[in-house]
Amino acid sequence: MNNSTRFFLINLLGCLAFLSIPVFSSPDFDQGWNLIYISPFQKSFVRFFILLGFFYAFYYFFIPKFYFGNKKILFGFALLSSYGMLIGVTEAVFGDTMKMPSPSRNFGPPPNNHPIFFDSQILIPFLLVIALAFLIKINARLTEIHDEKLSAEVSYLKAQINPHFLFNTLNSLYALTLQKSNEAPNAVLKLSSIMRYVVTESSQDFVALDKEINYIKDYIELQKLRLDSSVSLSFEVHGTTTGKAIAPLILIPFIENAFKYGINPDADSYIKIAISVENQLLQMNVKNAIAATEIDEEFKTEEGLKNTQKRLDLIYSGKYDLEVTEDGKEYDVNLKIELV
Repeated sequence: MNNSTRFFLINLLGCLAFLSIPVFSSPDFDQGWNLIYISPFQKSFVRFFILLGFFYAFYYFFIPKFYFGNKKILFGFALLSSYGMLIGVTEAVFGDTMKMPSPSRNFGPPPNNHPIFFDSQILIPFLLVIALAFLIKINARLTEIHDEKLSAEVSYLKAQINPHFLFNTLNSLYALTLQKSNEAPNAVLKLSSIMRYVVTESSQDFVALDKEINYIKDYIELQKLRLDSSVSLSFEVHGTTTGKAIAPLILIPFIENAFKYGINPDADSYIKIAISVENQLLQMNVKNAIAATEIDEEFKTEEGLKNTQKRLDLIYSGKYDLEVTEDGKEYDVNLKIELV
């Protein structure tokens, strides 16, 4: 069931429930289908029907356009006009039937002679309907503001991560060209693929998991071009990745971190990357020896990792588990994500 169908059904059920109030609350309910011929019930039902129209009018127009639009005077005028219309229409159509006691019912003492404008049977339902429209609209507005804030924050975090990653990749290519490696053309193709992915896909909320995995493969292949025999590198992907989606660039910072801290030309080192997908659960394990003794401040990836965890909190709140351990010799990252 899509969102539009669900929204329609919820509204339909809500309307039916609201219009059932005058039916079940009528003192003539035991009359069965004859209820529709009794004037007090007709008047009450029409009044509830008009109230239902006012609910949607205030929810979709008067509250957002006048109240939230800082047009309080117009909103007050709309409120009083709507209440006057509610009284005028029902009184014009049904007259004073609500004040006439039914010969078959004992309604107690005669009604007070207060003006009908302040009749509690009209005023209280009207105020309750407007209050309900206010509560639902304010809640929807707060949710919308919250979603916009999250979207803006995620976009900001992505903007921080993408230039950082591109800089590291270009740095790797620069090192390769200095070595005058014959693999430089291949490196350019890999970098082109990576940049195309970042430019075209990183602006999306979610991307196909296949694309994200291919992006990681290109990144690793590019890094392999500058590794020597002192580095043991393994990369494995298990499970079915097709038909699943993931937030873009959510995995790469942990892999990037392994290459930053796991490579030292003066010592043996290793990097092990394993990704497995089972049903909708993705698990990634990244292990690397802490081989690099010093990292220049501009090359460090702590900020990227902090931003990535913020993105995980925003996008996969309650749907991910991240464990990062360090014993002075090894980094071990275990990430689990419930995919969409």
